[in-house]
Amino acid sequence: MSTCDLCEAAVITQRYFADDVCWIADCEICLVPMVVWVEHSPTPPEDIKADLHAKLAAVADPLFGDGGWKIDDHMRNIPDHYHAHARPPQFWLR
Repeated sequence: MSTCDLCEAAVITQRYFADDVCWIADCEICLVPMVVWVEHSPTPPEDIKADLHAKLAAVADPLFGDGGWKIDDHMRNIPDHYHAHARPPQFWLR
């Protein structure tokens, strides 16, 4: 049986925050903060999604500056579990 890496929530990189709704840590692939919904589903309700993004902003704003980053919730590697990255400008050029 296959397990979901995001459901496992192993602490591998810098962990910034965790509660009963989400956790926020540096993505082990791209090393930028990402918020992970604790429910294994790709589509959180809009109110939950707004809460997840607000919690990610509380971590990303001090790191990249207020407004110095964008939410990227295109789930490339794990498409069946909602997560979103805080992408600084020029991220894809590194």
